[in-house]
Amino acid sequence: MDKCVAAKDLLEILARQGLLDKYISSRNQKETTDMNKPKYSSKRREKGTWRDPVETPTSKGIINYISGGFVGGGITNTSRKRSYRAMMTMEGTQQNSPILTSSANVSFSASDFKSRTPNLDDPVVISLSMGELTVKKVLHDPGSSADVLFYSTFKKMQLSDKSLQPSGGELAGFSGERVPISGYVWMRTTLGELPNSKTLDIQFLVVDCVSLYNIILGRPSLNSFGAIVSTIHLYVKFPL
Repeated sequence: MDKCVAAKDLLEILARQGLLDKYISSRNQKETTDMNKPKYSSKRREKGTWRDPVETPTSKGIINYISGGFVGGGITNTSRKRSYRAMMTMEGTQQNSPILTSSANVSFSASDFKSRTPNLDDPVVISLSMGELTVKKVLHDPGSSADVLFYSTFKKMQLSDKSLQPSGGELAGFSGERVPISGYVWMRTTLGELPNSKTLDIQFLVVDCVSLYNIILGRPSLNSFGAIVSTIHLYVKFPL
């Protein structure tokens, strides 16, 4: 008994002097770690369903997509707020209205593949009609938030600068370059050939920069036509 009392007194002296802190902190850390570990029931062990906890990888950052043009209600803050208020009104009064009005099913088959080149990673480039003109090298880009008519094509179509409606802002590319918007213009645009064609008025942003293409059809026009782009078949289909 005397030895136990002496040992207790010695431990108290060491504790007051801080000589046992590292042992106490180590024990507390172990208890905290044990508390954070997921608990597994004995039933799961018996059934052989023991699994080590899967650690969810944490994201180091977020890379947002680049957008511009009239998607989201417009270029200015005022137009975006106006679009937001209209959207809230529609959501409040037409909650049960379907977003897609077309009931046509669009599908692709091997017969739709018309390209002579074996490279399936080529962009989907077509020709379309604008007014009385046929415009080639038109890129379908579902990743673009704007329909773009390049100024060089605008001049080749012999359109007057007076037909341009003023529009501020700029478009941004993936590498960060920015191109000012010269204006916008509405063009009567036809996809396909008779009798399988469809014509709509499309609002194009006009930009003055070098491009491999004459026109870029982005999400606004593709959604208006109901067009589906198949990069595997290098083909575009839309309901008539």
